Amino acid sequence: MRRLRLVAATVALALPAVGLVLASPASADDVYWVPASGRFALHGHGYGHGHGMSQHGAQGAALRGKTWREIVGFYYPGTAVGDNSGLVRVLVTADTGSDVVVAPATRLTVTDLTDASRWRLPQRQGRDRWRLTPSAADPTRTAVQYRDGRGWHRWRVPGRTTLRGDGQFSARGPLTLVLPSGTVRQYRGDLRAASPSPGSSARDTVNVVPMDAYVRGVVPYEMPASWAQQALRAQAVAARTYASYLQRQRASSYYQLCDTTACQVYGGRTAEQTSTNRAVANTAGKILTAGGRPAFTQFSASSGGWTSAGGLPYLPARKDPFDDWSGNTVHDWATTLDARRLEATYPGIGQLQRIRVTRREGHGQWGGRIVEAVLVGNAGQRTVSGDTLRFTYGLRSTWFAAEATPIVRAWRHQRAARKAIGRPVARESAVRNRGGLAGTQQRFVRGRMTWTDRTGAHPLSGAILGRWVKDGGVRSRAGYPVERATATSAGDGRKQGFQRGAYFSSSLGAHHLFGPILKAYRKRNQAAGPLGYPKTKVYDIGKGRRARFQHGRITWIRETGRVRVEVD
Repeated sequence: MRRLRLVAATVALALPAVGLVLASPASADDVYWVPASGRFALHGHGYGHGHGMSQHGAQGAALRGKTWREIVGFYYPGTAVGDNSGLVRVLVTADTGSDVVVAPATRLTVTDLTDASRWRLPQRQGRDRWRLTPSAADPTRTAVQYRDGRGWHRWRVPGRTTLRGDGQFSARGPLTLVLPSGTVRQYRGDLRAASPSPGSSARDTVNVVPMDAYVRGVVPYEMPASWAQQALRAQAVAARTYASYLQRQRASSYYQLCDTTACQVYGGRTAEQTSTNRAVANTAGKILTAGGRPAFTQFSASSGGWTSAGGLPYLPARKDPFDDWSGNTVHDWATTLDARRLEATYPGIGQLQRIRVTRREGHGQWGGRIVEAVLVGNAGQRTVSGDTLRFTYGLRSTWFAAEATPIVRAWRHQRAARKAIGRPVARESAVRNRGGLAGTQQRFVRGRMTWTDRTGAHPLSGAILGRWVKDGGVRSRAGYPVERATATSAGDGRKQGFQRGAYFSSSLGAHHLFGPILKAYRKRNQAAGPLGYPKTKVYDIGKGRRARFQHGRITWIRETGRVRVEVD
């Protein structure tokens, strides 16, 4: 299946007055901290700007039995069906030179556009190309040339040698345009060598073509030709209407449409398919109007389940029940975004710490499409639009959210953690313990959190955090925490379990206990027992290990493995 191309319905012309989109403030959870990997995991909906018709939605609606009139009626509510034809002028962007080169054709003629004088070009053996090119003597005039086995030669225009201005090729059937790369494309209508401005010595190639012939070259490039006929007809009407809108807006311009996603993708006669030609024929001349004029019928590949407001009454934001069908692979999507790309684009922010979404449009999951976000780094910050993020980094739409890291996810769900350590203040970093277990950690206002898939995510704060950091953090003997800190049974201290052992804190400080000594301490009711709080960590004594407490000590003898508890 041909991948749908996106239509960016914003071109350099007078567009309708577009009202402001009423955006909603983002939620408190709309802050995305940079993961330790440096890559955000993004989840999103839809493909394109979301204004007007969803092309996937049109197919979904057609599969549910909707007609083209019902489809366009849903996506452009309040419009009426009208008619339009005439010629449109389409810029052929792939022809980058100032020459317009065509292959010989039946009844090939050339027209001088200064006075509409026409001449039939002779067909002779050996002549395989004709071209229009700026005259060497006067670039504002156009020379007509032909090519044979000896090269290019001037064809003397009867009565004037060269054309007095711009020229145009016409033929009985399609014209074959030869591009600078050597590839060829066929076009219906005429091919014009057009000056971009009066007196210019350059020329652009412009296809002057009847409206429906133009639409025949658009529909198969904008929608898979294998799709349902009613969807193809809806696409034909939307494309014809969009072209009619630009035809009217740029009535005096040397071209009215381009052939890329900046307007509508157009491939001329070469692009045509039987099914799409049938869709164009069955809707011949039909357009949508608003106030008696062609509507601004924007469309994109997929709405993701909600269309977005386009600032016009017939381009509302509305829930789209047709977009989610089995063949729509972009209704939901996932990708990654490397923080280094953001840092490279905006070096003034320094190292990126987080993306804070400040406004969304207000429709659908997460509050809808992103309107505005702030990139916060350790050296500064930068406000960007959702469209900037989408286009700069190749995202499918502005409707997305970043996956929270396990640490942030746990912090959001642990009320005790939020109270104990406050909010995050730095991006996540990667860590490993002595045994090589990979994990992450993140700094908060009053502490930090660590995470591994084996131990989970747990906060650290206060005296226990301070002592653990001095001991080496995750690289210490204790390793990662395996639970949050809680009050001891004595009531005036705290304890926290780690991969190896536990830390106990009191007015005497925080100390790490492990092994047989910790086991013996626990048997004697820990801090609430006769020993009280530890005064030291476990330390070596040559023949074993020992820890001192408020009211005694515990000793482990290495040779015998026995533990001796002494209470003062």
